[in-house]
Amino acid sequence: MDLHSQKQIRLKPFVSIVILNYNGVKYLQEFLPTVLATQYENYEVVVADNGSTDNSISFLQENFPSVKIITSPTNEGFAGGYNWALKLICAEYYVLLNSDVAVTPNWLSPMVDLLTIDSNIAACQPKLLSYKEPAYFEYAGAAGGWIDALGYPFSRGRVFDYCETDEHQYENAAPIFWASGASMLIRSKVFHELGGFDPNFFAHQEEIDLCWRIQLKGYQIYCCPKATVYHVGAGTLPRGGRKVYLNFRNNLAMLCKNLPLSELLWKLPFRLSLDALSAWKGLLNGDASFFTAIVKAHFSLFSFILKRKIHRSGSIKSMHKLDGVYAGSLVYQYFIKKRHYFNKIVK
Repeated sequence: MDLHSQKQIRLKPFVSIVILNYNGVKYLQEFLPTVLATQYENYEVVVADNGSTDNSISFLQENFPSVKIITSPTNEGFAGGYNWALKLICAEYYVLLNSDVAVTPNWLSPMVDLLTIDSNIAACQPKLLSYKEPAYFEYAGAAGGWIDALGYPFSRGRVFDYCETDEHQYENAAPIFWASGASMLIRSKVFHELGGFDPNFFAHQEEIDLCWRIQLKGYQIYCCPKATVYHVGAGTLPRGGRKVYLNFRNNLAMLCKNLPLSELLWKLPFRLSLDALSAWKGLLNGDASFFTAIVKAHFSLFSFILKRKIHRSGSIKSMHKLDGVYAGSLVYQYFIKKRHYFNKIVK
């Protein structure tokens, strides 16, 4: 290696790409080669195994000896899994990358450049497209996460279950409310400063809670569309009652933790009412497990309210002072006004 090449490597921040794995050997086999083909001079790939019972570890040892492996004896979920793993990893930047994500060769450099240029940006995500239907945005983040005034998350390119076609309408790097946990670049210092993810969440919306706390601390979150990845989606936790329960419980818990009390006192009852309507609709449509999951989520919320000040950093600020917040109601726009496109809602 010549002196010029050595200097270039020294100038590039060291990035640890951390893939949290739970019984995902088929995804590692399919997508890990794309990660190892990343065109960036100074990075490592770490697979953090979250108590897998398949042959993930032996497969990695035999087929990808350059990949570092760290293991946990139990499945700590997305939140707890990354918390223990990142305590063991030393790097300037972490990439949290789902095992079911295919990356493009130049996906990493634009995101690192973005954070390097602006020290106030704590985390960013690439543009997420669907692996199965590459012309469409992918549910888990699309072109950057937003949230409405009542706490319903959506994205540039995805509103509720509707995913737009990627017609390059969101090609600008822009501040957002939350970056997708499927593919997120984050400053290690900020992650640890804020205590990482809330382990009580286990899985679902823990990245939104973390990004909310990051903004309360005074940092920004960005989407970097110059970087593109392809996400399979729903690859780690099966659809069903458990998934519904975690989504509803964690979303409400996030509001209890991060909203000013003056906003929480009216928003929480309103949200509980909307959730109840959704639950009864599910029951009338014959989905009893959906109804039961929401009821269970509401009852379990009490423990989070008691721990309102736990795992929170920074001052409480009104939502309208944060980036990526739609001041209106997403439910009203989507179901009443029939507006399914981000640009039709956020103008």
